[in-house]
Amino acid sequence: MGKTIAITNQKGGVGKTTTSINLAASLAILEYKTLIVDADPQANATSGIGFDPKNITTSIYECIIDNVEPSNVILHTETPNLDLLPAHIDLVGAEIEIINLPNREKKMRMALDKIKDKYDFVIIDCSPSLGLITVNALTASDSVIIPVQCEYFALEGLGKLLNTIKIVQSRLNPDLDIEGILLTMFDSRLNLSKQVVEEVKTHFQQMVFNTIINRNTRLGEAPSFGSSIIMYDATSTGAVNYLNLAREILQKNDMTTINTADKLIDVADDEQQE
Repeated sequence: MGKTIAITNQKGGVGKTTTSINLAASLAILEYKTLIVDADPQANATSGIGFDPKNITTSIYECIIDNVEPSNVILHTETPNLDLLPAHIDLVGAEIEIINLPNREKKMRMALDKIKDKYDFVIIDCSPSLGLITVNALTASDSVIIPVQCEYFALEGLGKLLNTIKIVQSRLNPDLDIEGILLTMFDSRLNLSKQVVEEVKTHFQQMVFNTIINRNTRLGEAPSFGSSIIMYDATSTGAVNYLNLAREILQKNDMTTINTADKLIDVADDEQQE
């Protein structure tokens, strides 16, 4: 049975969708069968991987509300081993529609349980909120990755998110772990970025991934072409960063063996802004 990882932070613009798409694509390229679940009404993961949300007729919304079989909704992407369970704007109404239903926090889990064993990894892209759909995603997940941008106010709201995770652990999903905190949008030219890295590592220590996602032009361009960074420019710093993250997660879950010396691919500082 596959591992389900939610990518979440209630702050917007921290790299949740970028991480969801590119981590999933990296795992797929490494030959692990992977599914992206777009749990954000903005449907950015859906468009960012090459599908127009306007053309989506059935989505995660129908799976949660109408009990539609996820296997009938899943789309195959251009990346081998990578599938998508898409979203569209109707997901906005799902929180209101399920609020009075029994087991309302477990609707997504019940849907994903039907197809989870077909994948090595299920990556859930959460919306920038701590609403009922995000709680559903946390209840459906084995672990959480929290992207934190290397910018001012980086830790703002992180305590509230961690408290929400604790509540989910105590009441809904006792097996939920924190996979790690991922530092994103790092700019080696800025002292502020370096200070944020030091502050986050001081506060959270072993919870922080060794891999840091550098601010990278190609990484920002890829979604406009409906593509992951792996398919858009496999030699870019962004692609190297997310492949490193995928390898680190595989190591953490004892799914691969890599010599310590080969653990991460080095990225020269002068390449980070390409």
